[in-house]
Amino acid sequence: MTLIKRVGKALAVIVVVLAVGGFASHQYVNHVEKQRPIVTLAKHPKKVLFFYRDDCPDCQSIFHQIYWHNAISHNIILINMNQPKNRHYIQKYQLTAVPTLIHGKQRYTGNNQQRIKQIVGD
Repeated sequence: MTLIKRVGKALAVIVVVLAVGGFASHQYVNHVEKQRPIVTLAKHPKKVLFFYRDDCPDCQSIFHQIYWHNAISHNIILINMNQPKNRHYIQKYQLTAVPTLIHGKQRYTGNNQQRIKQIVGD
């Protein structure tokens, strides 16, 4: 077998592995987004709070960015407002829309990538 064929086969295998890995990680993040755990914020006083709904298109458009940032920095609490027991945070944090990020006195509602980076510390 020539060197070109070997390199071609190796590249093909790498591309397939990367494609399958990318698809699997995308599906996993989508699965995490749909979960509706009950969140207790008293345990997380200095973290960024990310309020979202799993059926909200604006929330879905930034969820992967938020998730992967949190996978590295571990500084974001994901709060799905479709969980009825999380809805008491609407009044406590005076939420009027999602997605909303709150970090200390900073607050942002929307899906502008630059504003999100400012809030989460990217």
